[in-house]
Amino acid sequence: MKYLFAFILLVHGCIHLLGFLKAFDLSEIQQLTRSIPRVAGMLWLFAVLLFFITMVGLLMGQSWWFYLAIVSVFVSQILIVMVWQDAKFGTIANGIILLVAILAWTDHRFESQFRRDTQLNLDRVESLPADVLTEADIAHLPQPIQHYMRYAGVLNQPSVNHFQLMFSGQMRGKGQDWFNFESIQYNFFDVPSRHFFMRGKFFGLSLPGYHKYQNGHAGMEVSFFGVFPVVKVSGPEMDIAETVTFFNDLCLFAPAALIDDRITWQTISDEEVIATFSYKQISIKAKLRFNAQGQLVDFISEDRYEVNEMKQLPFSTPVFSYTHLNGRNVVSYGEGVWHYPEGPFVYGKFRLEDVAYNVANMEGF
Repeated sequence: MKYLFAFILLVHGCIHLLGFLKAFDLSEIQQLTRSIPRVAGMLWLFAVLLFFITMVGLLMGQSWWFYLAIVSVFVSQILIVMVWQDAKFGTIANGIILLVAILAWTDHRFESQFRRDTQLNLDRVESLPADVLTEADIAHLPQPIQHYMRYAGVLNQPSVNHFQLMFSGQMRGKGQDWFNFESIQYNFFDVPSRHFFMRGKFFGLSLPGYHKYQNGHAGMEVSFFGVFPVVKVSGPEMDIAETVTFFNDLCLFAPAALIDDRITWQTISDEEVIATFSYKQISIKAKLRFNAQGQLVDFISEDRYEVNEMKQLPFSTPVFSYTHLNGRNVVSYGEGVWHYPEGPFVYGKFRLEDVAYNVANMEGF
């Protein structure tokens, strides 16, 4: 869709070159029957440049392209009015470009809240120490957790106080089709918080979503182009649900942070433990299962709320593969599963694209 729209910008821009050629008698332009002053001809050329620069900004992923698109349409429409009988159908192209630019702007505005929230947290943790994690730091943990941390390669490396994750994959609601998505998120551990921004595509339409968990409170909003709400949820149930999700992220992607004293442990066997994570007035439990190699292979909790039904249902994130990335062994592919009374339902497929610990700056998609 981006390349199709870029082509529209290019063609529409090039059509404006006719006005310049007509004004300076550089070619016989039969499509324009009225004479065009040379001053106006320079404006036609200016419109060409505006649309071309807009196209380049779009293809380069620059956030300013939609502002320039609106200016380009404004200049173009003035010129079209001046030769209305010959160029009136250019209004259709301008209308399409204006609509897309406005939707891109609302989408950008929606994402900017995620970026502001994340940057505030990054500024807060900038001066936090990252001491090297040693065997002594994990000696009090259950043996399966120690085994997992050694496998993950977190020992003799800096402790983790926050991380950045990038995913691609597919998601769906119950009874709905899959849609593709990519996401970026930042989790912070000193003051537990999670900022997850997803950009999905549903029937070719932009479907951004923002999950925010901060100070024990959570909210989720998903909307077409950041302006037409599809889901908007907050409240005590979401607070509990996102506490589970936060702890799930910690277990799967930041085992170095499992030394946190807000976690209590109960050993079930050599390959299974129960963890309780407490923050503010919320305590959640999860069962962690490991294989003989030390890999975490499943995380199961009965405390997470399914937001569509607002009911607590068994929730799990089975892990199917690991990869060695940035000096650590981390989960590379896993799924999100709701366990309904009628059977398990896979609602999400998550492929890790990148993980970085104790980052200083935000990244983009």
